[in-house]
Amino acid sequence: MAELKDEILEYVIEEYVDEDDDMDVTYDTALITGGIVDSFSMVSLKRFLETKFKIQIPDAKATPEAFDSVDKIMVLLKEFDVA
Repeated sequence: MAELKDEILEYVIEEYVDEDDDMDVTYDTALITGGIVDSFSMVSLKRFLETKFKIQIPDAKATPEAFDSVDKIMVLLKEFDVA
């Protein structure tokens, strides 16, 4: 499970955190409410998760709350027997 969390965290950092930003992003960092991931980026993050884990996340479950941290994403992925 830690390996999955690390993969998701690495993706978030690579895709959404500027190289010159000294922000420390961890598993519980607020991604949506913290301004790291916006609504457009959330769609690309959803697509990444669906492709990576070969799942379909219903729009009703793809909420800002569910995507607000790597830890919360892991809770969502458990519903799909991924985590």
